[in-house]
Amino acid sequence: MGSKLDVKAARFGANCAALQVLMAALRVSEDEIRLGGGAKAAEAQKAKGRLTVRERLALLLDEGNEFLELGLWAAHGMYGEYGGAPAAGVVTGLGRVSGRLCMIVANDATVKAGAFFPMTAKKVLRAQTIALENRIPTLYLVDSAGVFLPLQEDVFPDTDDFGRVFRNNAVMSSLGVPQITAIMGMCVAGGAYLPVMTDTVLMTEGSGLFLAGPSLVQAAIGQKTDAEELGGAAMHAEISGTVDFKEPNDHLCLARLRSLVGKIGSPAKAPFSVVGYDAAKDAPKYAAEDLYGLIDPDPAKAASNVYDMREVIARIVDRSEFDEYKADFGRTVLCGYARIGGRAVGIVANQKVHQSQTVAVGPQAGEKRTEFGGVIYTESAQKAARFIMDCNQSLVPLIFLHDVNGFMVGKDAEWSGIIRAGAKMVSAVSTSVVPKITVIVGGSFGAGHYAMCGKAYDPRFLFAWPTARYAVMSGASAANTLAEVRAKQMERGGKVLSDAEKKALHDEIKSSYDAQADPRYGAARLWIDSIIDPVKTREVLMTALEAASLNPEVARFNPGVLQT
Repeated sequence: MGSKLDVKAARFGANCAALQVLMAALRVSEDEIRLGGGAKAAEAQKAKGRLTVRERLALLLDEGNEFLELGLWAAHGMYGEYGGAPAAGVVTGLGRVSGRLCMIVANDATVKAGAFFPMTAKKVLRAQTIALENRIPTLYLVDSAGVFLPLQEDVFPDTDDFGRVFRNNAVMSSLGVPQITAIMGMCVAGGAYLPVMTDTVLMTEGSGLFLAGPSLVQAAIGQKTDAEELGGAAMHAEISGTVDFKEPNDHLCLARLRSLVGKIGSPAKAPFSVVGYDAAKDAPKYAAEDLYGLIDPDPAKAASNVYDMREVIARIVDRSEFDEYKADFGRTVLCGYARIGGRAVGIVANQKVHQSQTVAVGPQAGEKRTEFGGVIYTESAQKAARFIMDCNQSLVPLIFLHDVNGFMVGKDAEWSGIIRAGAKMVSAVSTSVVPKITVIVGGSFGAGHYAMCGKAYDPRFLFAWPTARYAVMSGASAANTLAEVRAKQMERGGKVLSDAEKKALHDEIKSSYDAQADPRYGAARLWIDSIIDPVKTREVLMTALEAASLNPEVARFNPGVLQT
């Protein structure tokens, strides 16, 4: 496919400059998050003879291979009354160890001694869910004081809380997903179950593994004992037999872990189409850096972000080759086949360029109309539903690229059966059995988010560009609606608002709504797995597709009853 993107246009240059400023600010914030509990806490960790979590990862991961960190923004802006919890006190992500793609779950002991906040549990569970769905070998670096007691009611009891971690350990093991744990610090109380629920356990000298520490044991049964005698590495290696490998320090423990990963067998791969891949010959024809010029990151200018989504596709697929499906029908949603890193994919993407379409049914049947980019019309939904079903029939993984305002409304849309067509698309997404990977490029609003495989529709991964906006509706639309409702409530109470007061109310609501639609807000709550640099979209998708190919089991596709 060709490219018509004018990289010399003033708008392109302005968008590039604005997005580079935003990316620079994001990188500064991410670097701050990676510092965990800060320099003082890191020094305290080293004083115990232990490495920090980032130092451990540097030794564990293959040199020269990038770590795809997931959930970095988790808990961002949360738990301020407790001093915060950068990255929720745990590092998760996909990295290569001894040549094998692995899921890493590593406690950061510089953040409240690695204690589990509510978002810590949810972040570990998300990592396990990804590992389980894709059958990814999982490595745990444990250094945790257990549940953060002031918030125990939000960590301990529910189905998506701390206890689910151990349940997942057992389920993953039963399905043959390799799990190896390295205990590299404290492993206390309920957290002591995690390593023992995995397949192989390593432990460094000076670490502790016990259901109750010395103080609690003395309080509970009056027995006095020190930590080493109660649950040190020597005791568990020589007496209880709980650990499989006792190692003198972090460095040798990580070396042993790398050695063990290198000896894991290779299971059957998923039956998805893959061809020999040559990084040079199969690279896209156009520079990934061009993606910076497509979208103005200012939320106030979102309406002016009219661009051809084919320009995005041309910069992420092999050789920029895209077999577009029903190209002249339902034009506000693009569908088609391509390869990414040699792996076949089906792409469902919102087209942001306005389209001219002949009306099929309804009051204006036979007439030409302009269809707004980013809006899903009846024909677009019908096309997408059929394409998604075809991909399931042919065992082709699906990539969803979001910049969607929602479904079309109004009499013409209702007469054409927009609800029925939308239900068909949502049903096809819901019952899809092939891997689904979602990238929110721009807006992702309302039911359009659902139809394009939002978080509730089980994408294997959900990524977002910094330009993403994620909410029921745009900030401007929400502010107009809510400000009018609030003003009428006040007027019924006897207060008449001036125009200035109405504007102030509108601006306050819009500011709050825009903040909640920001991808950092969603990533803090794990609605988004990772905010990615647009330039790295292709390589991130290649890693995600490789992960998805590790699961050889594909259920029978049974779409159920479809509205026709």
